[in-house]
Amino acid sequence: MKESEKGAEINTMGTLREEIKDKKRIVIKIGSSSLQHKETGGLDYTKLDVLVRELCNIANQGKEVVLVSSGAIAVGKRAVHIGKEDNPIAVKQACAAIGQARLMMTYQKLFAEYNQTIAQILVTKNVVTNGISRINAVNTIQELLTMGVIPIVNENDVVSTDQILDGNFGDNDTLSALVAKMIGADLLILLSDIDGLYTDDPRSNPDARFISCVEKIDDELLSCAKGPESGFGTGGMTTKLAAAEIANGAGTDMVIANGDDPVNVIRILEGKEVGTLFKAWRK
Repeated sequence: MKESEKGAEINTMGTLREEIKDKKRIVIKIGSSSLQHKETGGLDYTKLDVLVRELCNIANQGKEVVLVSSGAIAVGKRAVHIGKEDNPIAVKQACAAIGQARLMMTYQKLFAEYNQTIAQILVTKNVVTNGISRINAVNTIQELLTMGVIPIVNENDVVSTDQILDGNFGDNDTLSALVAKMIGADLLILLSDIDGLYTDDPRSNPDARFISCVEKIDDELLSCAKGPESGFGTGGMTTKLAAAEIANGAGTDMVIANGDDPVNVIRILEGKEVGTLFKAWRK
């Protein structure tokens, strides 16, 4: 690539990143693996506190924030001393019932420290596919945002087995994209255990190249996706690319970034080159 072409590419990237600063309605998804200590599966309270503080800062800037949070089943398993091994559906649903209450209690305490009101919204596949249910959900979220409340969304694993059985919502990757689409979000940020999209798995291939920006999802890009490796989450890069297709097709930009440092959310909103940016299709 010629130097002039490199300069043009950098300028274009800078412009695309700068545009993120103006985003007003933001959906942020954090996966199970980003919420927990890898060694024990216990909640990482330090990381959660930083995430909550940054979300409150974003809300204080006048932006609207929706958090899609995984982790209910994993937190429930930890509470009743069940390991990462596979379990019957009924056990997972029972753990979801235990874990969702504990997870929301933790969020409530942390957000209260910053005087930020939150609300719990549990959805199923039917909510996003059924017209009346979808409208009701959108109206509720819209009203909460108008009140200055941060909605915290998760799939209702207690009554729905879509995610448990086949990863239908892909550790909430797909769910977060559908939520972003439903409410007309400007930006979707997926916080995971990876820095972004690579040409191959960097954990097994040291020559894998980082991809900073994607403007078109094609077959070559899809071939870069790998399956999940985490014992706590259900999503892999394949589900993240599927989420990007949903979000981008609805006019929503999406960024995949590492959730090990929740401050990455602020860096992204400052226009810094963090994670992989999936640019919405231009209409």
